[in-house]
Amino acid sequence: MKKYLLVGITLTFLLTFYACSKVIPPIPKPTQTLHDSTRLDSTGKDTSGTKKDTIAIPKDTAKHDTVPAPKDTATKTPPFPEQVAAAPPAPSCPIAPIYGDTIIFPQPTNGGADYIVRPVNFPGPGKYFSWPQGMTIDVNTGAINVTKSETGLKYAIGFVPQGSTDTCLSTLVIGGASYMDSVYVLSLGANAAVPYFDADPFLLSKCADGTSCSFDVNGTAASKKVIVNPATGVIDLQKTLDGTSLLGLGGAFGLLPVNGSAVTATIYYKLNDQSNDALQHIDVQVVYFETKDAVSAGLLGGVVNKLNNLLSGHLISNKANPRPPLIVIVRRLH
Repeated sequence: MKKYLLVGITLTFLLTFYACSKVIPPIPKPTQTLHDSTRLDSTGKDTSGTKKDTIAIPKDTAKHDTVPAPKDTATKTPPFPEQVAAAPPAPSCPIAPIYGDTIIFPQPTNGGADYIVRPVNFPGPGKYFSWPQGMTIDVNTGAINVTKSETGLKYAIGFVPQGSTDTCLSTLVIGGASYMDSVYVLSLGANAAVPYFDADPFLLSKCADGTSCSFDVNGTAASKKVIVNPATGVIDLQKTLDGTSLLGLGGAFGLLPVNGSAVTATIYYKLNDQSNDALQHIDVQVVYFETKDAVSAGLLGGVVNKLNNLLSGHLISNKANPRPPLIVIVRRLH
């Protein structure tokens, strides 16, 4: 009986061992497929368009149970969407000049004194500067003489702390009126230079109601035969060229203007806005050419550059004084 029992146990062990050897195959020596620069879209589809490279496992590693990764994996992109950590935000400068708002306005003063605006924060000793040219700023205190500054412009203001080379920057608009640097071809119907306000050419005119603005209040522009609408500030370019006299004595450039003739006129004005009708002024330079072909490439390029900066919301100029705005009158295209 014991003999038969021993034979049964032995057969059971051999059958079990044989079955297990069928289920668990020996570790093969395969090849490993690595995806080089694979990228997937949101649906999981490979959009990289690159081929898959097959790299054989080195012989001396075949005895291991795991396949080692290639040494150069720095440029490999994993074949699945990867979350990249966002860069930390740039720290804001704690001592940038602050003037209480992003825009300030001229104000009437008693006895004709200058209107001064000072920083509301005190960043410590250092030096202040601004650009483009046109702002009158105290280099030691940052106080802005608004009365003596060009209004209707956006400025950058910098502060350099004492003992440092770091610069803290802020931008500031001095409210007021201005005119775009532009070329006006009269034969194409471009016969009016329209003012814009507060350094923003997309703002609606403050003079739309016909009662909130007063331009050329003391007649200085008219004395140069630059014709400005007193209620809107629009410069009539046709009348500025031809004149308004019934005797036909000519306009700002004389009876027989020649290419390159120029005149600079000062326009004094008041606005019924946050400036509370403070007296302001702006100089404009008006230049004449018979045809647009006569306008030099350098002059035209400068006009286009300043106009593009304005329309893009940038500073009109980073260095040179953007004033006076240049208004080019062209009689005909060719």
